[in-house]
Amino acid sequence: MSADAYPDLRLAGVATGTWLAALAALHLSGRAGAAVAVAAGLVAVAVAAGLVAVVVAVGRRSGRMPAGAVGAVSGRTAVVAVLVGVVAGAGVTACRVALRDAGPVAALAREGATVAAALVVTDDPRPTPGAVGGPTRYAVAADLTRLSPTGRPALRLSTRVLVLGGDPSWRGVLPGQRVEVDGRIVAARGGDLRSAVLSVPGAPRLIGRASWAQRSAGRLRAGLQRACAPLPPEPGGLLPGLVVGDTTRLEPAVADDFRTTGMTHLLAVSGSNVAIVLGFVLGLARWCRAGPRLAAAISVVALVGFVILVRPSPSVLRAAALGALVLVALASGRPRAAVPGLAAVVIVLVLVDPQLAGEPGFALSVLATAGILLLAPGWRDGLRRHRVPAGLAEAIAVPAAAQLACAPVIAALSGTIGLVAVPANLLAVPAVAPATVLGVAAALLSPVWPAGAELAAWLAAWPARWLVLVGRYGAQAPAGTAPWPTGAVGGVLLAGVLVALLVAARHPLVRRLAAVVTIATVVGTLPVRLVASGWPPPGWLLVMCDVGQGDAVVLPVTPGQAVVVDAGPDPPSVDACLRRLGVRHVPLLVISHFHVDHVGGVEGVFRDRSVGAVVTTAHPEPALGRRQVLAAATARQTPVRQATAGEVYPAGGLRLTVVGPGRPLVNTRSDPNNNSLVLRATVRGHSVLLAGDAEEDEQQGLLGDPVRVDVLKVAHHGSAFQDPRFLDEVDPSVALVSVGAGNAYGHPNPAVLHRLARGGARVLRTDVSGDLAVVDTDGRLAVAARGRQPGRRRAALPAPPPVAPAVRRRRSWDDGCRASTVVSRRTSRPR
Repeated sequence: MSADAYPDLRLAGVATGTWLAALAALHLSGRAGAAVAVAAGLVAVAVAAGLVAVVVAVGRRSGRMPAGAVGAVSGRTAVVAVLVGVVAGAGVTACRVALRDAGPVAALAREGATVAAALVVTDDPRPTPGAVGGPTRYAVAADLTRLSPTGRPALRLSTRVLVLGGDPSWRGVLPGQRVEVDGRIVAARGGDLRSAVLSVPGAPRLIGRASWAQRSAGRLRAGLQRACAPLPPEPGGLLPGLVVGDTTRLEPAVADDFRTTGMTHLLAVSGSNVAIVLGFVLGLARWCRAGPRLAAAISVVALVGFVILVRPSPSVLRAAALGALVLVALASGRPRAAVPGLAAVVIVLVLVDPQLAGEPGFALSVLATAGILLLAPGWRDGLRRHRVPAGLAEAIAVPAAAQLACAPVIAALSGTIGLVAVPANLLAVPAVAPATVLGVAAALLSPVWPAGAELAAWLAAWPARWLVLVGRYGAQAPAGTAPWPTGAVGGVLLAGVLVALLVAARHPLVRRLAAVVTIATVVGTLPVRLVASGWPPPGWLLVMCDVGQGDAVVLPVTPGQAVVVDAGPDPPSVDACLRRLGVRHVPLLVISHFHVDHVGGVEGVFRDRSVGAVVTTAHPEPALGRRQVLAAATARQTPVRQATAGEVYPAGGLRLTVVGPGRPLVNTRSDPNNNSLVLRATVRGHSVLLAGDAEEDEQQGLLGDPVRVDVLKVAHHGSAFQDPRFLDEVDPSVALVSVGAGNAYGHPNPAVLHRLARGGARVLRTDVSGDLAVVDTDGRLAVAARGRQPGRRRAALPAPPPVAPAVRRRRSWDDGCRASTVVSRRTSRPR
């Protein structure tokens, strides 16, 4: 094999050393980083001196270098290259870290001083969720140009800071905009070049206007949003994310599905976006028979225009450089020239901005590009040799190589391995390019021809719909993710495993086995989910959704219809649970009370499904939660009414009765909790008590009524505020606790769980077992648990194991089991 068949890796060692040294130096002090650079320099000099000595000795001896000496020289040359990169990366980063730590900003941050500041915003403000029920905050990267501490002289400087803004007006601030703010300066957590964090509760004061490029980008992006407004919510919210990285209207459920299936990279502007746009422009230029120079000029104009459209932030400029490099490499067919080019881009970017070394986005962009350049050509040629058509071979090889190269970083960040990521991305490939190109056309047409922009957006929505379907069914694939160690250890471990597999794949038997596994995954995992769902189990009577620290219970009425009691703390979780159950219509939504962990996800119940009516508690507090429910219902013209004790709501085979509160309760430990609706449901002959967040005061008021049931939804996430007599009187066969993992409230209380278990109840918890389904199996109760997986709040969907009856009080119980069963009232003692 000729030398041209192998990639040119001479600069790769320098780039690797520069990157890793800069990453390490970001977490060290300036002196420690400088010491690393000096030590690496001394070692490099020593190795280089030894290398020269070897070459001189061989030349004097015979004039011809034997094979062993060639290997030794190549090895030492690679070591010297890495050490040179370490010297450069550690040295430059150490200087920047020293400047960061020695300036006056760091001293003021250590004091937590109150300041007035002038800033230049450098990237789009990113909304960050606050505490549950709290307001959204905005993280804004900025350059600090003037700082005026209270009672001290003003300072003029230039340093990076992170602004945490609490005012919604931050959403409209453009990169490049100059602003003035008042707030408190605190120390940064380290690991980057930001000198401090500015906490700004008020609104920013805009100084002047943003640049023409940013204003133009804002107009085009707003035009794209207007063109997408008539589209259905899921593809309409996804399209701006695909084209310009604007996810403001992206449905949370779609974002969650993309995260699960490893398709999140499609929602951020990356080198692939640039390659798609420039590839289309080059193809169009060649079709018009433009010469090489004219085609190159048109491509440059297109690149500049695309950068303006998506806003010229540092991440976009980096993506433009890497995307243009990929395009040049693929168009020229010279991977040997492309790999040194990638290495050079990495070296320059890291030395200019060492903070990039610690950014996951940079790592994913570089690794994806490297995978495309180093792995994709060989895989493509191998597929071609097996008579796979050229276009299909390219479509398979490129995303597979990029996904494999990025897998160690994704595993290190998430603690999971996306087993479904490669097939999902393969299925997404045909739709990404047309959606991106048509979306760009819609944005460009929006200022001059709005109707044409809407037509282009409508056409782009069709491939976007396909991407939504791939993400949805990929997220529901059985065993779609597997747990993996987090952090650097997990990343390095997976990288070692993948390298070993790539080396082993040179053997024909290993290649055949890999092909069989890949085909089985693609053909067996995703499409099977389209026709056969493993959840919910047959005969389900109730499902308690795993929504974290909150409540959401689903009671079936007919296929596709169910009553929902409470909505959990956030829309994506309850929406995903209802989608897994196939619920498209909710004849009745019951809100037990207005705490945010029961109403925060109300928009998720309404998402893409109809709601017949909403029933709430008569207690109006907290007012914020009540307004949230009323706003969601009013927007859909859904009637809302207050429930009273004794009311009955029949729906199909379900009968729902309000048993509490019998009267308004005031001056209790928590009036909203003690005025929760307590519901008794009868489903196909089985009784269920949904106790809301009722505490001792309300529970004591229910003792005079018959409350014994088969299934108890334990009140208030299993908190300690339970009346022991109430638990004894209810005497359930099954007790379900909806609770968030690692919550700060100490829920559930061990004594409460022990009392229930001592009374003979099987106790299950969503924080351990995920979604919980109570099932009727030939007149007996069974409970199937969907299971949780590390690294994400909602686990991918495994098929539940078969449920079989077991004798009450005669088997030990393990909360971690996938399924368990208890005997219903028909086989236990009379009730």
